[in-house]
Amino acid sequence: MTTAEPILYNPFEPGYFDDPYSQFARLRELDPVHATLDGNWMLFRYDDCFRVLRDPSLSVDDRNIRQSRKAEQLEALRVEDRGEPSMLGLDPPDHDRLRRLVSKAFTPRSIEALRPRVQVLVDRALDRVEPDGHIDLVGDLAFPLPFQVISEMLGMPEADMLQVRDWSNQMVKTLDPVISDDEIRASMAASLAMQDYLGGVISWKRENPADDMLTALIHAEEDGDRLTTTELMSQVALLFIAGHETTVNLIGNGTRALLRHRDQWDALVAEPALIMHGIDELLRFDPPVQISRRIALADMEIDGRRIEAGTFMATVLASANRDPAKWGPTADRLDLNRADAGQHLSFGSGVHYCLGSSLAKLEGQVAIGTFVRRFPHATLDDVPARWNGRINLRGLDALPITLR
Repeated sequence: MTTAEPILYNPFEPGYFDDPYSQFARLRELDPVHATLDGNWMLFRYDDCFRVLRDPSLSVDDRNIRQSRKAEQLEALRVEDRGEPSMLGLDPPDHDRLRRLVSKAFTPRSIEALRPRVQVLVDRALDRVEPDGHIDLVGDLAFPLPFQVISEMLGMPEADMLQVRDWSNQMVKTLDPVISDDEIRASMAASLAMQDYLGGVISWKRENPADDMLTALIHAEEDGDRLTTTELMSQVALLFIAGHETTVNLIGNGTRALLRHRDQWDALVAEPALIMHGIDELLRFDPPVQISRRIALADMEIDGRRIEAGTFMATVLASANRDPAKWGPTADRLDLNRADAGQHLSFGSGVHYCLGSSLAKLEGQVAIGTFVRRFPHATLDDVPARWNGRINLRGLDALPITLR
């Protein structure tokens, strides 16, 4: 390839899911402020992503996009949507109001208090598979763990875990930069089903309050302000999806990375406490969320490129996390002792920094740390990786491992 040849972001390039980072490196070097074919922009360098994520003048509300292929698809398909945006898609002051109410259930003390319970759940999951000498790390641990944790935190009645997982899988496809009409239909149908389900759960919880997060959200109040039922449904759906999908990817991607970098696996075997800091390096190296969005509300300039008002910008977090200008010549190397790993952008930055970051890190620390400690001789099975097919929430559908 020469600089004279055109380069385009292409998530459908053969091998992309196995290794999107090679494509990111080319774009970061040759076209770091990248105009897409549909008139949007993608940012691949750390400094550009960091600046945009922290810029309070930018929006996350898709209604501010001047021209949107997804909006055109929704209008053409006449898709019904009974819900309200979650805080993920709202700007201040609406975002701040919802975040203040929801954050009451996410204090550092309340999250750290979950560590013993998470440890019990991880131990039970590993006890079940140990006699077989084999595990599908995703199906047996990474998927059920965060689902059970968030369900218990919320105080949800027992639900069909696989059904909720299916709805969640369909809904998160709308976070991808490219989506088909059929995927939009499936996502909206899943969203409506999730709303109906959560509406019933919230009604039940109002009649059966308890010492749990959902009761706290129902009663949460700020200067006389409370969440409406539709706001509750949207925020609880966000907690279910964000608190589950991303943590599955963290545990799966992180364990795979360690098993493919045996020196780092062995370092963790020798020093189990390394996982406490090392979880940030796993998040940096192969993040569970690859892209975050912002929308320009006024004309702006990035590296000499004019970004017009109403334009969608995708900050490619996974590329920023591997930028040699930030991380030096070892940017593509996994190093659990990396001193500045905590400066990764995997949880975003600014006012929209992930509310559940502490919970995700805690679950990752316990799940990965315990697995390595209990099965120091584990090896990846010699089979092709089974990716979930999602561009943004890139993760594994299965991770077969021999425990030995």
